[in-house]
Order: sequence, then C-alpha cells, then structure tokens
Amino acid sequence: MTFRILNPLAWPGPFAWQGPNKLEPNKLGLNLLGSNFRRLKSLGFLTAVTLTLASTPALAGDPFRSTTEHDIGPHAEEAFEAFFKEGDYVGARAALDLAMKSESDEPLVHGMAASMAYLDEDWDAVATEAELTRSTAEALLETNPLRGHIYSAVGIFMEGAHLMSTQGVARSTPAALAMLQQVFGHIGEAEKIDSTDPELNLVKGFMDLMLAVNLPFSDPAEAIERLSQYGNPSYLSYRGIALGYRDLGQMTDAMDAVDQALETAPENPELFYLKAQLHRRQSETDESVAMFDKALEYAAQLPSNLARKIYKEKCRTLGGSHETCGQEATDFVKSL
Repeated sequence: MTFRILNPLAWPGPFAWQGPNKLEPNKLGLNLLGSNFRRLKSLGFLTAVTLTLASTPALAGDPFRSTTEHDIGPHAEEAFEAFFKEGDYVGARAALDLAMKSESDEPLVHGMAASMAYLDEDWDAVATEAELTRSTAEALLETNPLRGHIYSAVGIFMEGAHLMSTQGVARSTPAALAMLQQVFGHIGEAEKIDSTDPELNLVKGFMDLMLAVNLPFSDPAEAIERLSQYGNPSYLSYRGIALGYRDLGQMTDAMDAVDQALETAPENPELFYLKAQLHRRQSETDESVAMFDKALEYAAQLPSNLARKIYKEKCRTLGGSHETCGQEATDFVKSL
C-alpha cells in the first residue's frame, strides 16, 4: 500500500492513493514490503480512505454510508470529496485547513493531511499527521470502536510509510513488519464489529488488492469483490477495481470500471489519466493522448509532481525521448 495505499486513495487516492499510476512489479521480500509502504500515496486512498453509490447517497457529513451515519464534519467531508471525487488538491487543501481548526478530533482529517504531506515529500509533516491520525483514532475506540480501529490501522500504516521513506527499506523492515501486523490486527477488530461497513471495506479492499497484485500466490478476486460489493462511494471503489484489473492485464474490465467511476466523478483528472494509461496499454495512441490532454486541462488543481508525470507520459506516448519529455514536463509545470 503506498499510500499510493494508496492518494489512495488512494489510497486515493485517495486508493490513493500515486492514484492512477502503475503499481510497479517488484520482487518478493524486502522489495515487496518496501513498495507496499511506498504505495501509501495511492492509498492516499488508504490514508484518507474510502467511499457512496449513486443510487444510495450517503447521509450528510458521511461520504461512506447511506445508513448508520458517522458524522465526520462538513469541512472534512468537503476535503474528502475535493480530494477523491474531484481530484482538486487545491480545494482539498483549503477545506483541510478549515477542518484542522474545527474538526481536529476527526482522524480522517489527519489522514488526508498526511497524504498531502506525503505527496509534497514533507516528511516531518507526514510523521506529525500520521501520529495524530493514530492518536485521534485511539480516542475514538471507546465511543466509536469501528472507526477507531479503522484509523488506528491507517495511522500505523502511515507511520510505517514514513519510516520506509526516511530510513530506507533494509534498515526499517523489522519495524515495518511489526507495524504491518498491528495494521491487520486493527482491521480484524473492525471486521468483528461490522464486516460489511463501506469505510472499512474500502480500506481493506485497497490493502488486499495491493497485496494480491504483488504476491504471485494471492488471488485478487476477493479484493475486487469486496470493493464492488461493499465499497462506497462508487467513484473510489470503481477506481480501485480499475487499478486492480489494469495491473492484472485485464484491460477491458479495467476500462469498464474506470467508466463506472467517471459516471459519478465526471471531472476527476486522475480518472482521465488512468483511462489514458489503459488506452496506451492497448496501443490506442490517439485515444490515449486525448485522455492525457483531458487530464492536463485540470493541471492547475493537481500537485506539481503529478501534473509533471502526466505530461511526461503523454510526451513519451507520442514517441518523445526520456530526457526531452522530462524537460518539457518541467517547463509545463513551471508555466502553470
């Protein structure tokens, strides 16, 4: 899960959460563990975690559930939707600033703040917000044990991602393995409370999917089924399903899933970016470039490193060299 554990949640990012970026193939052992924690961006999804079917809109203040509301606060909800539904990082940061002042006891707020800091490579802020995610989650354990366990898992996972990013894989692996055990311990406790909860299943689904894609003896079918059956909101669950199918090489299924995500998040640039990648995988250059261009129309609302990556991938799709495309992408971001 890089907090590309996934965004994403992305994790958004979100998964995330590198959102639509490919989960690169990696070796088992240390490399697997390291890539999993580095993917915390994509579990931007994971840190901020997770998701409302169009047919069953969530209750006010809860982007995950249509019943049994757990109010997360209006500013946190606004930040969540800007982050994961609209792909508007500028709007998400503004809403998060307000949430930090009036809803600082909500662990999702600190989870999203940690994801933002991770994207910015602000490691001190990642450490601070990860610890706050965990501590605010622990404070919920008595009054809301379900969400307390969910975000205890997220907070510990983020702390592991910070450790991997600042100390390196070899040095941090023993501690990270222990953290991973704690993560799944909290997830297990949450499942005992309500195994069908949408917020839980988004987090667990992205975790399981990431592991299934990277471990040759794991079956991704259960993770994909979890996201499709229980994950809410649909724009995040379908995005996770699309990422999973993409990395399994099932392009038709991946395209169907991203189209489903676009039905409820029709202006999310990261979904256009993902669709561009899917077209490129199928050697559909014209369609791919059109989707890259569509994503780049929203470049001003994206983190600069993500806008640069999208531009560079478009340039490479058109046959440009690595060096030329890198420089053009840098110039493009500077012009925003």
